Amino acid sequence: MAPSKPTRILVNGVKMTKSAGDLLVECLKAQNVERVFCVPGESYLAVLDGLYGSGIETVVARHEGGASMMAEADGKMTGRPGVCMVTRGPGATNAASGIHIAWQDSTPMVLFVGQIGREMRGREAFQEMDYRAVFGSVAKWVEEIDIAERIPEIVSHAWHVAMSGRPGPVVLALPEDMLRDAVSTIAGPKVEVASPAPSTDVMERFCDKLARAKRPLIVAGGSRWDADSVEMLEQVSERWGLPVAVSFRRQQVFDANHPNYAGDVGLGINPALRERVSQSDCLMLLGCRFSENPSQGFTLLDIPGKGDRLVHIHPGPEELGRIYAPGIAINATPATFLASLLGLQEDAVSANWQEDATQAHAQYCEWTDNPPDGVGAVTMSHVISTIRDKLPKNAILCNGAGNYAIWLHRFYRYRWGTQLAPTSGSMGYGMPAGVAAAKRNPDKPVVVLAGDGCFQMTMQEFGVAAEHGLNVKVIVCDNGIYGTIRMHQEREYPGRVSGTRMKNPDFAAWAASYGVGAWTVDKNEGFASVLATALDLPGPCLIHLKLDARDIAPGRTIDA
Repeated sequence: MAPSKPTRILVNGVKMTKSAGDLLVECLKAQNVERVFCVPGESYLAVLDGLYGSGIETVVARHEGGASMMAEADGKMTGRPGVCMVTRGPGATNAASGIHIAWQDSTPMVLFVGQIGREMRGREAFQEMDYRAVFGSVAKWVEEIDIAERIPEIVSHAWHVAMSGRPGPVVLALPEDMLRDAVSTIAGPKVEVASPAPSTDVMERFCDKLARAKRPLIVAGGSRWDADSVEMLEQVSERWGLPVAVSFRRQQVFDANHPNYAGDVGLGINPALRERVSQSDCLMLLGCRFSENPSQGFTLLDIPGKGDRLVHIHPGPEELGRIYAPGIAINATPATFLASLLGLQEDAVSANWQEDATQAHAQYCEWTDNPPDGVGAVTMSHVISTIRDKLPKNAILCNGAGNYAIWLHRFYRYRWGTQLAPTSGSMGYGMPAGVAAAKRNPDKPVVVLAGDGCFQMTMQEFGVAAEHGLNVKVIVCDNGIYGTIRMHQEREYPGRVSGTRMKNPDFAAWAASYGVGAWTVDKNEGFASVLATALDLPGPCLIHLKLDARDIAPGRTIDA
């Protein structure tokens, strides 16, 4: 067994006892990393040793997929890379789900993977794999650190890559023998990345186009948002009376209660909003890519199109013109674009569209105020109405994928800092995201809404919440089926049920085995009181909803 620390050596006459694992941890501290999410492995023992007493919290997940989703959620909340550590081979492949989420959601993240020893490469050693080949299509950069002295350089570059332009994940492989090397190198400085900003010329062209518009519409989304840029978007909307919609699962970038909010351009879109997007003569995509779900299967805009009505603002220059040909392409972050717009004289755009924005918000309210009644003793319409009425305004809502999320995204009123959801549609995301949210926001209630299929992808991470006493309240929507797939199945192959039924455990009894509060609700009348009790209790709780499988979507049933 290798020693936990390298043999003392002399560097310029000074005794050194620092290992490469220690140096890597020093580099993380230089980037203000507060915690790492991991499943331990023998391939990176030297890093785990470096974390001991470092001041960086080590959160041990139950599965590498859960750990990587926790790190991705952490990156979503901070705008700086969430950090995940896993071992080689199956540890790395298990973590791939979180990397894919970070890629499609444009989230900064760094995955460190323990690697086989350098002298063993190419022999298909124990758990050996080619990380560049495996992660090359879902990561912005994949690298292996062969020389310990280069750790500060490569970590610095990884943070730059993960945060710059369109953010995304970086994967760094760490040969286990390299991590035991003795080094004297020091960590580099904290990384801050450039924020591209619009030129005066392009802003003049934009203002001229906006001033001539009859039906302008902002669709905001993507990443690189913060509280200041969200506030600036409200100011822009109010100054010119501009209606603002948001992209798929990006509701938090504009307050749903704002009188200019037009709704979300995603799955199950409001028909009135779809028409508004189609008819807009100055459609401003602010920070978002407008991929398959918001574009309604790439049907709302012509591809590549004539570019006469589209203004695309994005921090990644490679995204401008990638699918759609914009009339005006602006390489800028949401913050730099909005700051430039607010810095103009008010008469730079003399028009105002407040009447149109007011109408857009009225259409949103008509579409979302009253969830339609469902079928069964417990209905999602009742559950979501209760959640909307009873949760504190600062509560953080976490979810994965499934039809249960339709009620949440359509009827809940989001504001900045209250949403963690994967645009990639990854099942299992809600529970790990809830752990990350509660770790970063111990003073806020965190609610995980999960379908029975979705929850069972990562339900073991409830153990992390119990271990740490996290303020996570889990609501499991149990209808005994993979609801989204069953809905499609009944539409395409009616009456031929195949592969969509599940036998589920008693979720409340399972959660109670951790020594926490847990309840089963089988009637609407019992939900509000149970929710109130759960919110009042410290630490994690679980509410098991026994739903009717027919109640598949707002206003729709499986039978229909």
